[in-house]
Amino acid sequence: MLETGLTYTSRLTVGNENTAIALGSGDMPVLATPAMMALMENAAMLAVASELEDGDTTVGGHIESSHLRPTPVGAEVSATATLEKVEGRKLYFKIIAHQGDKIIGEGTHLRFIVNREKFLAKNLIIMLLEREEDNW
Repeated sequence: MLETGLTYTSRLTVGNENTAIALGSGDMPVLATPAMMALMENAAMLAVASELEDGDTTVGGHIESSHLRPTPVGAEVSATATLEKVEGRKLYFKIIAHQGDKIIGEGTHLRFIVNREKFLAKNLIIMLLEREEDNW
């Protein structure tokens, strides 16, 4: 059973591939907001991964975050996610990103526990139905 307080910190050294220019979210050579948020999501996913039932995983449902400071290429950033609430299959996290001792972003993230095989099967069915609709 998942309990609140589970935490994980993911780390990233900012490279050119993580910049706003590379991801198309801006035109500056600094850490892109989508890259920072992906790091936050990664931390949340890994905070609970080892506690899930066999065959289960989590998927992101909602993320909300500020991005407070620019981070240059070459700098190391970290994102820490802490599980704050469990509501059935809904997992609520507090997420904070740092460059050194400075907060560069913070927010909340919602993830859902899903059975991997069922999730992928439903996705395949939806894709096939959409293709069928396109052929009408």
